[in-house]
Amino acid sequence: MRARAGFTLAEVLIALVIFALLAAAGTAVMATAVDGRFAVRAADARTAELQRLRALLKADVGQAIGRADPALRPIESGDGLVLGLVRTGWANPSERARSSLQRVEWRLVEGRLERRVHDQLAGGRPGPAQVVARDVTGVQVSFVSLEVETPVFEPRPPLQLMPDAVRIRMTLKDLGPVDLLLLVGSGR
Repeated sequence: MRARAGFTLAEVLIALVIFALLAAAGTAVMATAVDGRFAVRAADARTAELQRLRALLKADVGQAIGRADPALRPIESGDGLVLGLVRTGWANPSERARSSLQRVEWRLVEGRLERRVHDQLAGGRPGPAQVVARDVTGVQVSFVSLEVETPVFEPRPPLQLMPDAVRIRMTLKDLGPVDLLLLVGSGR
């Protein structure tokens, strides 16, 4: 009797088991790659958020100006306020009558670092809050003046209305401590 050509049932089952194992391994690799891609996207988004935060802080602090008016402190922190300052360089594309100075406030509200801009220096309502960073667990501000770092800046008119630099230390849930040292525009 002549043997038939083909595979036995045992050989087909072994081939199916090998194929199933390869398919399962491929699926696991693909799932890991997709998870990794989402993690990279989240890290990129967080890095972009921190770069925007740094750019906004640098612009605000870099354009801060001193004011001799004691009722309007030039730069301050405390009492729920992370950082408050008066800045110049406000563009006026509509060319309506207004001051070229703005009051800018940075506040920590329920884990969010928010920035609000007042179009008027004294009084008036602030604009809408701009959420600049999320998952912020703490912020500490200090002022560097004449190579001395203090938690409060006291202007000494007429010679020194502004500190030389502002140091902002914040703690983020996912990244830990972040330390920024920003030069004040009108500093020495």
